Amino acid sequence: MLTIPTKFFVTSGKAVSRVTDLNAFDKALLKAGIGEQNLVSVSSILPPKIKQVQKKKLPRGAIVHCVLAQMRGGEGETISAGIACGFREDGEGGYVAEGHGHMNRRAMKEILEWKMDEMAKLRNVEIAPIKYKIEELSIPMDHYGVCLAAVVYL
Repeated sequence: MLTIPTKFFVTSGKAVSRVTDLNAFDKALLKAGIGEQNLVSVSSILPPKIKQVQKKKLPRGAIVHCVLAQMRGGEGETISAGIACGFREDGEGGYVAEGHGHMNRRAMKEILEWKMDEMAKLRNVEIAPIKYKIEELSIPMDHYGVCLAAVVYL
């Protein structure tokens, strides 16, 4: 039997750690509200009739499907990660684009716009106004940093 999600929410987080980038990643996941779940990465299709909802508290240990953008970095770097979501104008679902890099929020939004435009062109569809969730972080000296953004399917 195929699982088709009926709801999703968008979340994000950013964090630094003096210990490792993995610890910064863990902190960012906790800030995003998805640090106590088992995340399964999926690609970027929003099925027809799916609805965006407010962020939900999820059970500890749940297997959660998500589109995850993450960027890790070191001291003195500026990093960002983001998600763009857009529904098709014909009502047949939509698409998610994720991005990450050594760039600021403005540059990340531009890249996400390009990705969504290309996804629409490849499918010969129009996309309604796009929503963005972007985190940016300037990492302090002697720290590691992580930015992340996710679409979480329910």
